Amino acid sequence: MNIKQNANGDVMVLNLSGKIMGGPDHEKFMTEVKTLIANGHVDVLLDMSKVSWVNSTGLGILVSGYHTLKKNGGRLKICQVSDRIDNILNVTQLKLVFETFNSCDEALASFGQE
Repeated sequence: MNIKQNANGDVMVLNLSGKIMGGPDHEKFMTEVKTLIANGHVDVLLDMSKVSWVNSTGLGILVSGYHTLKKNGGRLKICQVSDRIDNILNVTQLKLVFETFNSCDEALASFGQE
């Protein structure tokens, strides 16, 4: 998994790419989240347009990041998931946990509406 940051107002967009599989990905993602929180960024949008696969451990990583941000008064939302990953989120009922959006613009706009 690769992570690129891109600030958009108060929201930090994390462009994820590759596969989210656990192992070193967990530490990499959680270090990223904790650094963002330390720097005052608690609203995070994951752009998953370049993520090809997520396994169960990878889903756990995303849930872990979600809870860490939530505990710190923040929000984690997801945009541009592939049909394959969208199906995984449906089957695991994680769509009830994560707010997902078709476009990043739509997701970014939603942060301002709450």
